[in-house]
Amino acid sequence: MKRILGLVMALFFVAAVTGCAKPKYNYTALETSSSQPPIGSANTSYVGDVMLSQGKYKEHDSIYVTKKIDVIWAYSLMPGYYLKQGEDDVGEYYYPGGDEPGHVDKAMLADPWKSVMARKDPPSICVITMFNIATCNLEHQNYFEKRKRPLASNDSFQQTLIYSGKVGDKINIGYREFSGNLARPAFNNNVEYDLSDSMLIAYKGARIEVLEANNQFIKYRVIENFNKAIP
Repeated sequence: MKRILGLVMALFFVAAVTGCAKPKYNYTALETSSSQPPIGSANTSYVGDVMLSQGKYKEHDSIYVTKKIDVIWAYSLMPGYYLKQGEDDVGEYYYPGGDEPGHVDKAMLADPWKSVMARKDPPSICVITMFNIATCNLEHQNYFEKRKRPLASNDSFQQTLIYSGKVGDKINIGYREFSGNLARPAFNNNVEYDLSDSMLIAYKGARIEVLEANNQFIKYRVIENFNKAIP
């Protein structure tokens, strides 16, 4: 009986370890500029698709849980994104977030949780409770991966051109601006271009050569993107 009990305890230790950990909140996401598609590239966009975009956003470190991870009987990390909040010598600290967030399921008798930790040594995924107790799963390293996640923030800004179709020789292009996650209706516009006059179109510094267009798609080459984006 003692041997069986010892074996059970050993298996439990392999699956999970418990210790103390206090989440840190010292992480700042980097601001990144984006301009797509590349200058000189030939592309195809369908009606309603973004043809051209330029802006700035925050690129956030995150982990993506690909499969459900059980941490002993008390917690389950569900698939989705967990955004980085901070880091110390013990590990990196995350919380569900973004446009595809994960979440933590808690058993009824378990303590409330406040953070998810990617522990450095031994490598493991952990749930930290409100009492700063970390319970870790050592077995499922292949169930999550580190990723960079672009996120709109309050000071992010984006400009886009959207293909809206063709009538006769004329194509319709929509211009949209976004600040954070919100559209800026006062700066939105719809523009019509007559391809019988020119296969080159331009708006706010962006210049595009139209290669082919119909009421389903447009093929085009990017000559210049927008002028520098300043909200």
